[in-house]
Amino acid sequence: MEKMEEQVRKYFQGMLDDSERLELLRRMDTDPRLKSEFIGQQNIEALSLLWKQKQDEREAGQKYSQFIRSMKEDHLRPRRSFALYTRYAAAAALLIASTALITHHLSKESLPHEKAMSSLYVPSGQRAQLILPDGTQVWLNTRSTLTYPTSFGSKERRVNLTGEAFFDVAKDAKRPFIVSAKDVEMKVLGTKFNVYNQPDTDYIQASLLEGSIEVSDARMPTLRVTLKPNETVTVCEGKMEVQPITSSDHFLWKDGIYCFENESLKNILIQLERYYDVKIEVKEPELFNVTYSGKFRQNDGIDEILRIIGKIHRFKVIRDMENNTITVSK
Repeated sequence: MEKMEEQVRKYFQGMLDDSERLELLRRMDTDPRLKSEFIGQQNIEALSLLWKQKQDEREAGQKYSQFIRSMKEDHLRPRRSFALYTRYAAAAALLIASTALITHHLSKESLPHEKAMSSLYVPSGQRAQLILPDGTQVWLNTRSTLTYPTSFGSKERRVNLTGEAFFDVAKDAKRPFIVSAKDVEMKVLGTKFNVYNQPDTDYIQASLLEGSIEVSDARMPTLRVTLKPNETVTVCEGKMEVQPITSSDHFLWKDGIYCFENESLKNILIQLERYYDVKIEVKEPELFNVTYSGKFRQNDGIDEILRIIGKIHRFKVIRDMENNTITVSK
């Protein structure tokens, strides 16, 4: 097996195929050293974008290679070198606290009549932003995967989602944009909407902020709904339920802000486990009935979030760093 550093380097240079990229990203959920190496290299990749903004791609690549070579000559690892340049990246808004914000725009060549597919998987505790070939912007939440062609066809723009994503779709009246989530499809021309399709839930939810989307289920061809702005539809067990969006704050996750509105502690803990890649155990089941409303920034960290909620609802939090677990009790 190749060295960890070599695999990470090949990932950012586009030298891994789709299956190798997915395997690498999924391994990060269980390998802290690999995750740390990936984030360090990713931060360096973000810095290289500073050059790309002012010079063409070839020159940017040359300067990036020179930057990497100079670090090797100084016998410095990428993570250590990055510390010297963090203030410049922060000024350019390329890095946001501990969030790994990835800007991705792939343009691989494909053979005639053959569509190359790409997949982006976001590990635990991270979120990602990418730009699709048509200019559509996508924000992917933690533990989410988006599969998409490197170039769209002439009739439609189709992507597949597992997890949660926010879409700002580029307008194209001739080619509808379609998001597939299990058997459910969301068809749009140009709009802003959020899709929730986590594998550990039994429902799919689409929430519309601007424009319109048509939602259909392949298992029920005659059943479909067209959402209006500020409406959300939940598809569960062969039924579609449309309700008004009570607050758009729920979609601030793409900006690194977590919002809870009259949310049960049980649901909050499930989300925090996903966001921060930690196991949370509750000693007294009655605590699950506690509800809470509030906003937190991702970089507040899980300890601070639970400390604040615990002050209001009076529960204790014990952190076991060695086993990566948190115990909540009265």
